[in-house]
Amino acid sequence: MQRKVVRVRRVRGVLPAIAMLTALTAGLTACTDGGGGIGTKSDAKAGAKAGTAAQPGKYRSLPMPCKAADAKKVKAMLPATEGLTPEALAALYAGVADASYDADRRVGCRWTSQTLTDTRLLSVGFERVVSYDRATTSDDDKARQVYGRQLTAADLPAPAPSTSPTPSGAGTPASGTSGATPSPAPTPSTSAPASTGTGTSTGTGTGTGTSPGASTSPSAPPELGSRVLEGLGDEAFLDDKLAAAGATAARARTVRIVFRTSNVIVTVEYSVQPALPGTVPPSGETQDRARQLAQALVERFND
Repeated sequence: MQRKVVRVRRVRGVLPAIAMLTALTAGLTACTDGGGGIGTKSDAKAGAKAGTAAQPGKYRSLPMPCKAADAKKVKAMLPATEGLTPEALAALYAGVADASYDADRRVGCRWTSQTLTDTRLLSVGFERVVSYDRATTSDDDKARQVYGRQLTAADLPAPAPSTSPTPSGAGTPASGTSGATPSPAPTPSTSAPASTGTGTSTGTGTGTGTSPGASTSPSAPPELGSRVLEGLGDEAFLDDKLAAAGATAARARTVRIVFRTSNVIVTVEYSVQPALPGTVPPSGETQDRARQLAQALVERFND
């Protein structure tokens, strides 16, 4: 009986000690956390990140690429050979969709038209950009980065300075009289905008007469060149490439327009490959048709 009493007393003596140690440990932990320890700061940071996470992009899906392009504009860009059956025409303008493993991320469509005078290729591509780090980068910001890399890769020429103020400024100090300078100054200033402003309409009007224009260099339509575009989506650029060829070979022209609208990047590529030697597709007509299709795609996204 005494041994049992002794054991009970020992157990009773140990339990209060354990309780005191447990209370002391809990008190120290509470003091450490309450004093702004690492655990509190990390929890605060985690809450701040969760509260300021970037919003997803405006677009959560992509349109069907072959049906997204305006049918009338596609037909204008791809003339068909006479005598094609209705089934062949329907297949020509229906396009062929690109293989895609994720239709909500990247899709595209291609068309091909071949006549006796030329071969024309058209493609439309859509890419929906998604940021996988919403804590630091939104979908739109990621799309801007992707677009910026494409713009850099295009290696566009620097915009040329305006030529209209140069003749007037240079002519004024050269001649002291005001009556002599106005006569030569209006001549270049009025002719330069006429050729630049009507480059598109001239190219469109001379689309069927390309070979005569190419044979006579003075009457050839002006080259519009590659450049950044305004008023097309959030940002856009146009890349115009004319294939190098010999004196008697035809030269293919490829116009590529890339524009961004929110978190979607759209690419329109239009290529004209003449069959006749010495023929050069006019830049005005080719660029104008590609830009009209791109503008119709922008309006489709805005709907």
